[in-house]
Amino acid sequence: MAVTTATRRLAAILAADVAGYSRLMGADEEGTHERLRAHLRELVDPKIKEHHGRIVKHTGDGMLAEFASVVDAVRCAAQVQRTMADRNAKTAEEKRITFRIGVNLGDVIAEEDDIYGDGVNIAARLETLAEPGGICISRVVRDQIRDKLPYAFEDRGEQSVKNIVRSVRVYALRPEIIAELPSATVPTPASQRRRIVPAATTAAAAAGLVIAVIAWWFWPPTRSFPTPPEVVGTASESAQTAPSVIEPAVAPRLSIVVLPFANLSNDPEQQYFADGITEDLTTDLSRISHMLVISRNSAFTYKDKPVNAKQIGRELGVRYVLEGSVRRLGSQVRVSAQLIDAATDTHLWAERFDRDTGDLFALQNDITRQIAIALNSQLVVAEARRPTEHPDALDYILRGRAALHQAATPGNYTEAVGLFERALALESGSVEAQTSLAGALVDRVNSGMTITRAADIARAKELIGQALARSPGSTPAHLVKGLVLRAEGRCDLAIPEYEMVIASNRNSAGALFSLGVCKLRTGSIEETIPLEEQAIRLSPRDPNVFNRYLVIGTVHLLQSRTEEAIIWLERARTGNPGSPWPHSWLASAYALKGDLDRAAAELAEARRLLGGKAYPSIAAMKAGDWGAPTIRALHEATFFAGLRKAGVPEE
Repeated sequence: MAVTTATRRLAAILAADVAGYSRLMGADEEGTHERLRAHLRELVDPKIKEHHGRIVKHTGDGMLAEFASVVDAVRCAAQVQRTMADRNAKTAEEKRITFRIGVNLGDVIAEEDDIYGDGVNIAARLETLAEPGGICISRVVRDQIRDKLPYAFEDRGEQSVKNIVRSVRVYALRPEIIAELPSATVPTPASQRRRIVPAATTAAAAAGLVIAVIAWWFWPPTRSFPTPPEVVGTASESAQTAPSVIEPAVAPRLSIVVLPFANLSNDPEQQYFADGITEDLTTDLSRISHMLVISRNSAFTYKDKPVNAKQIGRELGVRYVLEGSVRRLGSQVRVSAQLIDAATDTHLWAERFDRDTGDLFALQNDITRQIAIALNSQLVVAEARRPTEHPDALDYILRGRAALHQAATPGNYTEAVGLFERALALESGSVEAQTSLAGALVDRVNSGMTITRAADIARAKELIGQALARSPGSTPAHLVKGLVLRAEGRCDLAIPEYEMVIASNRNSAGALFSLGVCKLRTGSIEETIPLEEQAIRLSPRDPNVFNRYLVIGTVHLLQSRTEEAIIWLERARTGNPGSPWPHSWLASAYALKGDLDRAAAELAEARRLLGGKAYPSIAAMKAGDWGAPTIRALHEATFFAGLRKAGVPEE
C-alpha cells in the first residue's frame, strides 16, 4: 500500500462559498447548479490560474485554493468579486449567485490532493464573516498587502471564530467598495488564447516556467514556496526581459518561530519539560497583538538540528527566531533563551532563569509567561527601531508602544500620545489606534503626569467607547476601560473589567497591577500585595515596575509595617527617581520612624519634582479620593500623620 507523505508549508489560502445557496437550490435546483458551474468555469477557475493559484478542491457550493503569494490571492479575490458584480447585473435578483470570500496566510499541512490545519480553518471562518459579494482577511494578510494593494479594508476588530482557540483580527472589504473598483477582464479561454498568442509571448512563458521549475527543485516543499514570475508589459518586452531572481515574500512584522528548546541534561524528564516550554511559548506568543507565530509542528522539524537563523528566517518567512535550552543542575533547573534577528543573525535579547525543581509544571508555567511578556516588549522595541520611509498606522502604534516601554515620564507619555494620534489620523476606525491612544492618555492620568487631567479622561472615555462599540470582545479595550473607570474613581466598576482581561490573558501584568490598586481602594487591602507580587513576578523588568513597588510599600505603611514599607518605597524611588510619589510616601514613612532629616529631604525632593510648587496642605490632599472609608481612616492614621511630622502644614 502506498503511503502518503504530508509536508508543511506557508501558503495564502482563499476560501469561497455561495451566499444563500440552499435557498437558490430550493427555488431552481438545475438552473442554480448550471449558473454556478458557469461562473466557476468562465471566471473563478481562470482567475485563480491567472494569479498563479492552485485549486485545491470544490465543495458543492464552495471552493478552496492556495497561492504562493498573498498579494496574488487578495487581488484574485477582489477581481472575482468585481467581475461577479458585472455578471450579476444581467441576472434577475432572485437568481443571482453571490460569493463570500475569506483569505488567510498560514502554515498548512499539504497532502497530494488536499491541505489542512489552522491556516485553512481560519480562511474558512473568515469566509463566513464576509458579506455576500465581500471579502474578509486576517491581520497577517492585511499587514502583507497594505502597501501593495489599493483596497480599502475596514478593521472589524478581534473576532472569536469556531474551533480556533485565539481570537482573529478581521479586516473586511465591503461589496459597495468592491463595486467602485475598475472592471476586471475575464481571461480568454485557453483554446482561443493558443490561436492568438504571439510566439514571443509563448517563449517568455516557457522561460518563466523553466525558471519556476528550477526554483521549485531547489526549494523543498517544507519551505514557503516562491511566487512564480509574473509577466508584465507587452509581449515583446516580456520576451526580451529575463525574469529577476525570485525572492521569498517579505517577512511580516512581529513574526517569529519558537525553535524546540534543547535538553542539555541526561535526564529524560527534562526533555518533556523542554518540549512543554516550546509549546507553551508558541501559544502565549500567539496571543500578542499582530504576532505571527509559526506552528509547533513546523518548528519541531528543526529539532536537534544546527541553528542557522538566516536560513530559518528565509524558509519560514519570519523576522525573529527564539531558541533556548534546559539544563538540570542538581536540585535546580536552568532555562536559557535567546532572541535572534533572522535577517542579520544578531542577538537582540537573552535571559537565564534558575529555579528549584519542585513542581515542574508550575515552573514551566512561570518561565514561559515571563519569557512571553519580555518578548512582547523586546519585539515591539525592535520593530519600532526599523527605519521606515513611509510609516503606516501600525508603524506609529509600534513606536508609541515602544515609547511606553521606557521609563514613565511626562515626556515619554507625550511622545506616545503623539504617535498614537498619527496612527488614528491614518486609520480613524482602527480599534487598536483608538485603544492605544486612550490607554496612553489615561495612563498618564493615573500616574499623575498630566496637567490636562479632565480633558485626558474625557478623550480616553470617548475613544474606548468607540473601540468597544466596534469590537465588544477586545481584551485590550476592556483593560483600558478599567483604567478609565479607575481614573474616574469608580474602582468597583473597574474590577470586573480587569478580571475579564485576566481570564482571557493570563500574562496581563498590567491588569493584575490595576486590579491590586482597585482592591486596595475598595477596601480589600489583604488581596492587594499578592496581586502586585504576581505582576512583578510576571514582568520583573517592566519599566513601570516601580508602580508595583509603590503599591506594596503603601499597603505596608497603611498597616503600620513602617520598616517593610521603607524597603519597598525605596525600591520604587530607585525605579523611577523622576516620580514625586515615592518621595512623598517615603517622607511620611521616615517621619513615622523618627528620622526627620531623611523625611525632610524626601519632602524637598517631592516638592522639586512637582515643579517647585509648595507641597499641598494636609487639608487639600485629604479632599482627594482615597477610597473606601476604612482605607481613608488608614491613610489618616499613617500617611497623613507622617506628613504632619515631616512638616506639611494642616491648611
